[in-house]
Amino acid sequence: MAITYILHSTILDMFYVGACFEDLEQRIVNHNLGKYGGKSFTSQTDDWSLFIKFDCDDYPHAIRLERKIKSMKSKKYILNLQKYQELRSKIKEETRPT
Repeated sequence: MAITYILHSTILDMFYVGACFEDLEQRIVNHNLGKYGGKSFTSQTDDWSLFIKFDCDDYPHAIRLERKIKSMKSKKYILNLQKYQELRSKIKEETRPT
């Protein structure tokens, strides 16, 4: 199953948006271990935790959803995604193929 996920770092007080089609728990461990390169955004700290998870139809859908969330460039938007189920449903539907 493909997943779009949002991680949060308490140390940085920042979010990271990503997509995967593999084991999400292992993906988070890998982010915290810096396995995606020393220059990657998530390598700045090792306290990433899952903030929101979206189960997607397929990997291309997960990538579209990831890009849509990233395009908002807003911490407030991400906080609202957690707060409002209808907003999560709307963005997920908007990124499905037509």
